Amino acid sequence: MTHPYSTSRLTGRPSTVRRVLAWSIDFALVLIGAYLLGVFAAQRIAETFTELPDLTMPGGWDLLTLDDKALDPIQQFGRELWDRTAVIVIQSFALLTAGTFLYHWVLLTFGGRTLGKRLLGLRVTPHRAGSAALRAAATTITDVACFSLACCLLTAGAFLASFAVWLLAVAAFWFNALSALSPSGRSLADRLAGTSVIRGQAPPDEPFPGDSTAYAAGARTTPPHRVPTG
Repeated sequence: MTHPYSTSRLTGRPSTVRRVLAWSIDFALVLIGAYLLGVFAAQRIAETFTELPDLTMPGGWDLLTLDDKALDPIQQFGRELWDRTAVIVIQSFALLTAGTFLYHWVLLTFGGRTLGKRLLGLRVTPHRAGSAALRAAATTITDVACFSLACCLLTAGAFLASFAVWLLAVAAFWFNALSALSPSGRSLADRLAGTSVIRGQAPPDEPFPGDSTAYAAGARTTPPHRVPTG
């Protein structure tokens, strides 16, 4: 009798190459989104020059003598331009973070796999809405959110805080990536969400290979095999 959670249906841990390629495809899509947001942000920043009031340039003698009244319009223009630019940059990073989360959350919730995993024949199991949200959040934080926060702090002028967050972002990124090379094959995002990445077309609610508790539960819920007596 075939076990309901036999390895013929769950083909087990994928190779490191497959996982790296799948992640690369997903991250490439994020980079494309970042590029498009950058182009849009650059256009918005360029428009601020036309929206701000005209700057009456002081005379050369006023600049040489550093006349305060002559420099006030330049300083005001620079401050206002920088403030608007900072807001646009921060909004762009916020949209990038939100878009990355939605990409992972929607695809994992409704399909159990992202585009990169689909192309490489991988999927995330178990397939549950709660697990998908947790995994999407963890992946977004380690891949995009921390780096975005560091850039936003840098734009706001918080240089030390930006450097500290950047170090944290690098550590979180590599810890999440290297943990996938452990014997269990589960990344930090997998451990936080209670998921695992497997190969093959596994049914949505099947546990990942190696989960002895889930296998035992599956065995208990399967009706015993009855031998015909007549």
